[in-house]
Amino acid sequence: MASIKIKSKEDIKELKKVGDIVTLIAREVKKNIQPGMTTKDIESMAVELFEKYNVRSAFLGYRGYPAHICVSINSEVVHGIPNEKRIISNGDIVSVDIGICKNGWYGDIAFSIGIGEMSPVSRNLLKVTEEAIYYAAENAVYPGKRIGDIGWAIQSFIEKHQFSAVRDYGGHGIGRELHEEPSIPNFGNPSEGIALVSGMVFTLEPMANVGHHSVKVLSDGWTVVTCDGSISAHFEQMVCITEKGHEFLTGKV
Repeated sequence: MASIKIKSKEDIKELKKVGDIVTLIAREVKKNIQPGMTTKDIESMAVELFEKYNVRSAFLGYRGYPAHICVSINSEVVHGIPNEKRIISNGDIVSVDIGICKNGWYGDIAFSIGIGEMSPVSRNLLKVTEEAIYYAAENAVYPGKRIGDIGWAIQSFIEKHQFSAVRDYGGHGIGRELHEEPSIPNFGNPSEGIALVSGMVFTLEPMANVGHHSVKVLSDGWTVVTCDGSISAHFEQMVCITEKGHEFLTGKV
């Protein structure tokens, strides 16, 4: 537990403020995504909102990342770099990951959206991936449970719906730093791992593929794609452990 930063009630109030702002930004971005836009256009929308709310991007320059947000399409799982040549088309799944910092506190959220006419499989993938967050929260995010319980809840829920849970990436602690301990995998075994205690704050971040769970990083050093070319979806919410359960610090987008 020494490396896990337990948050005070005042800390959590500050994180909730940042969580509220990143939620508002994500909602505004989501409602304005249209076919024909580029992924760079989506980033530009986010940057305008960062200025409006007086926050800075948590991603720009982080470990050398070259953009303000991440925008990934279809078989791109996460960490897609916005590009003025990457055009959004009818039927695409667009995944947007937004991180901000305000007053030294970090907020992190992600959502996937279907563009125009979607196949039944794509619609179901979006629904299941997002619902995995709330299934895991209800069943495994409260004091006395363990990180393995969270991973198993996410994995089993996604696999029950005939999709696969990405294993190479997942949730993470968050607070004064964007990524803190503990890591929150999207797979695991019940009753294994670190015990959850009041004051822990982390993200639940399921990523689900239509095909196999294996992924790889492209030559740009950032964009993560499915190895088999199948489509993927990604959602993320911030949550804290309370004395009796949990509280979300971000909201549905």
